[in-house]
Amino acid sequence: MKAFIYSIVFILSITNVSFGQVSNSKLGSGTELKKSKKMIVYGSDTCHYCIDTKAYLKERNIDFIYYDVDVNLLKQREMLIKLQKAGVPVDNLSLPVVDLGEKLIMNGANFENFLKKLN
Repeated sequence: MKAFIYSIVFILSITNVSFGQVSNSKLGSGTELKKSKKMIVYGSDTCHYCIDTKAYLKERNIDFIYYDVDVNLLKQREMLIKLQKAGVPVDNLSLPVVDLGEKLIMNGANFENFLKKLN
């Protein structure tokens, strides 16, 4: 029984690493990504603010890259490192976190003001 459970966990972990990547509008190669300086949205598909943020950006035809930090642990770590380098405390982390290249924006108390900063 233990072997069966371990094999299921192993298969699920491999599947998450292989298939749990990004959902975005037009993701190119790594060099194209660096040149284009697209907005990066770190969020979770279980977070209604993250879902609303993606919808807001798509409605306005704003190019962005979305990473689900619940699924993609490498991008979760990348987000945390960026927040720490920017001096943003991660003890009160609020998703989504948006990387605009020169600054990071995190959802705060007023979601409407957060969305206005994305334009």
